[in-house]
Amino acid sequence: MATVWAAGAIAALLGLAGLLLLFGSAILTRHRAVNAADLAALAAAGQADLGVATACGRAQTVAEEMTVRLVGCRLDGWDALVEVEAAAPGGLGSASAHARAGPVARAGTAPAPAPR
Repeated sequence: MATVWAAGAIAALLGLAGLLLLFGSAILTRHRAVNAADLAALAAAGQADLGVATACGRAQTVAEEMTVRLVGCRLDGWDALVEVEAAAPGGLGSASAHARAGPVARAGTAPAPAPR
């Protein structure tokens, strides 16, 4: 009888360990997506003066280096808006993230005109 209880306890512990592993994987994938979106938006904002194509090309390069997929990229004035998607290990889903980066206007100054 004790063997049956021990086998049941081991199965329950293994099931719990599997669930914790999946949960940890989801958290890491989400963090990877958020970090990649932030870096891609900063890279695009740094190239905003060169136009959308150059800025979003830089964001694409950063996204590829971070092993995520660039879903969207656009400029809103000097601000870069980026969306990425990161695949979870083992094909168990994906996580997406949005980020915005651009200059901060100083108090008492007008914002700079948008690039063309």
